[in-house]
Amino acid sequence: MHHTVVERELELRLILSPERSIPVPARLGYRSGDPYAVHVTFHINSEHPVEWTFARDLLVEGVFRPCGHGDVRVWPAKADGRSVVLMALSSPDGEALLEAPVPQVSAWLERTLRVVPPGAEGGQLGIDDELDQLLAR
Repeated sequence: MHHTVVERELELRLILSPERSIPVPARLGYRSGDPYAVHVTFHINSEHPVEWTFARDLLVEGVFRPCGHGDVRVWPAKADGRSVVLMALSSPDGEALLEAPVPQVSAWLERTLRVVPPGAEGGQLGIDDELDQLLAR
């Protein structure tokens, strides 16, 4: 089965305080072979990039309204008159609040939704084909 990858490089902002943020180069990634997930890779000054994986639906919904709980929360906001989406990420290693520009995130999400439309994710996993092959034996 052929899988499609949709990626986008962009600059996020790590919010340090209400008055201070720093740029963080990042890559949004989506693979049709892992249709429910989005991958955000942060290129920070370390030996290895930091990657977070969470539900694509969470990011889609978070562009329009607050959603998520626990380790990943996403919500829309305005920053200096611009539409942004905020992502609050928490792990045992720490917490981060990141700001992403809505136009770039939305355009990238639209590309992922054209590759695998909402509700069609299960068909990308090939579970039905595998089950048919297993039962045919």
